[in-house]
Amino acid sequence: MAYSILVAEDEPNIILSLQFIMKKAGFHVRVAEDGEQAIQEIKKDPPSAVLLDIMLPKRDGFSVCETIKNNPDWSDIKVIMLTAKSREQDKQRALDLGADDYITKPFSTRELVDRIQELINQNGDSKA
Repeated sequence: MAYSILVAEDEPNIILSLQFIMKKAGFHVRVAEDGEQAIQEIKKDPPSAVLLDIMLPKRDGFSVCETIKNNPDWSDIKVIMLTAKSREQDKQRALDLGADDYITKPFSTRELVDRIQELINQNGDSKA
């Protein structure tokens, strides 16, 4: 059974790249182009993991991460911040809000896939 990934990203080229990488790795992929849409997608069908940009329209990634991590029904969703923000205080804020990992752009596609698989497999999640 394939794990599902929600890509919350507003840059079309990055969306296409992430969709390709994640599908090639065997993940079922959905996309949200703003923070509000990300929350709505999670409400419809919680994914195994969310690749979450910080700088999103309507609702930023910090707020989305906090909403996910404060909802007990979503406690097994892994949140990977994938962002151009490389300042240590941004990383610390994301981790303090409950993000499971923080990866800065540009990123290694192999490392990204490996880190997602490692996080998902930590708790034996089998959510499709």
